Amino acid sequence: MAHAIRFHETGGPDVLRWEEVEVGAPGPGEVRIRHAAVGLNFADTYFRTGLYPAPLPAGLGVEAAGTIEAVGPGVTGFAEGDRVTYTGSPLGAYSTERVMPTGSLIKLPDAIGFETAAAMTMRGLTSAYLLRRIHPLKAGDTVLLHAAAGGVGLIVCQWAKLLGLTVIGTVSSAEKAELARAHGCDHIVYYREEDVAERVRELTGGEGVPVVFDSVGRTTFAGSLGSLARRGLLVCFGTASGPVPPIDAMQLALHGSVFVTRPALADYIADPAERAELAGELFGHVAAGRIRIEINQRYSLGDAARAHRDLEGGRTTGSSVFVL
Repeated sequence: MAHAIRFHETGGPDVLRWEEVEVGAPGPGEVRIRHAAVGLNFADTYFRTGLYPAPLPAGLGVEAAGTIEAVGPGVTGFAEGDRVTYTGSPLGAYSTERVMPTGSLIKLPDAIGFETAAAMTMRGLTSAYLLRRIHPLKAGDTVLLHAAAGGVGLIVCQWAKLLGLTVIGTVSSAEKAELARAHGCDHIVYYREEDVAERVRELTGGEGVPVVFDSVGRTTFAGSLGSLARRGLLVCFGTASGPVPPIDAMQLALHGSVFVTRPALADYIADPAERAELAGELFGHVAAGRIRIEINQRYSLGDAARAHRDLEGGRTTGSSVFVL
């Protein structure tokens, strides 16, 4: 029998259950995948707590990599034995195997292992759209990156250097600062001890930065706004500390006619051609060694509750995966 992590009520990590599930045969446009590795993402906790609503009972997880074992009617472009990775709906990646629509699947080059794929597909594609789609960044620009030692942060730091950008990164500890620096972060700000906006102004000659990448949310929002240059862009792409506060439009004017966006990865990979382009650029950098994917935590799938406690407790760095 296949197994999966499921939850029947929202709440803390203890609501997660390891259950036997019946997978069945793939239907039209679907394939059955045996997972080799599953990604652990902070967004998974939003579904578990109910911040992102899901019909209950529900599976969990949106990112994994593995091998296609069976192909349903009408499927083109994929065959039994293909190595694939994915990020996206429906929920249910926390499983040993599952049936999946082909719309979210990406063929995985032989040069990239399953664990690496599970650790980077969501984070890597997020980094790709942040740096390559959301703002016309150019060599010489400086950006502020919150959670610089996180999974997305370490990829963004490396990719930013390839683009000639200067990165100011916020972290919570000396250990995380060292990790961020080792991946290309130029300047470190300890956001729990320093005034982020004041420090950014010091580092930029009083101008601020054209773009802030903020995955933390509530606790960093004010500092992020205060760090922007005139007509700068605040990219709120995560809410690890809670949702951002209500936005007062007049405050955007007072901070220099700045902009705020709350993007979702799904809207940047909805078009198959664009998804393939972003994935191709990401895979090319990783396969060539220009971007290193740090897997600093590995868990068994049945130990999902502990993994969530570590994630929410700030005890993880880089990427985390479940290994099957």
